[in-house]
Amino acid sequence: MILCVPGPRALLPGALSTDVPQGMRAGTVHSTPCLQSTPPVWDPAKDLRAIASNFCYLENSGWYWGAVTAAQAHAALQEASEGAFLVRDSSHPMYMLTLSVRTARGPTSIRIQYSGARFLLDSSSPARPSLSSFPSVPSLVQHYMGPERKAEEGKLEVEAPSKPSQQTAQEASVVLKLKRAVYKPQGLPSLQHLTRLIINRHSDCPDQLPLPRPLLRYIQDYPFKV
Repeated sequence: MILCVPGPRALLPGALSTDVPQGMRAGTVHSTPCLQSTPPVWDPAKDLRAIASNFCYLENSGWYWGAVTAAQAHAALQEASEGAFLVRDSSHPMYMLTLSVRTARGPTSIRIQYSGARFLLDSSSPARPSLSSFPSVPSLVQHYMGPERKAEEGKLEVEAPSKPSQQTAQEASVVLKLKRAVYKPQGLPSLQHLTRLIINRHSDCPDQLPLPRPLLRYIQDYPFKV
């Protein structure tokens, strides 16, 4: 029998931990082969592709504010209606991005976790194991804007306006419903991009529309409705 020992875990810069191949085995005691499933393989190239394409989408979105602080993001959302949101760089070294949103209790922020080429909201609520993950942040945002989100995903424990020490778990929970993107000042989308959004919102298969090929490629470069 061969005793198999899990290998180490590595941190991807600016992200949460990802799986790396298991690479340690103890000495052979018997010739019987080790019966185990193939461990997930950490693929740096896949991570780089996922991260690069995600930031390309965000730069085109108009609601990615880049390296603004939480205070600046909350100030931009203070007078906005409930459900207004933006995405910014996270100030936490273990996260890349944060979703800032105007809730019924005021502006708040939720870190976005990245692992295994997937993005999901970081929450301490009991519903965390059931939260969906997505290949990009725009697809995550689109999910929470639509009716297809799961009921258990609606209420999350997030960073609320007051100090965490002054809150109970119930008080820290807010219902997350994204409704309207807040565009970055001096970064409003082009008319072409807004037209692309309208096409995506009114067609389930925009790549099959009778449009010139360059226009189809432009639509496919941002296949989201927000």
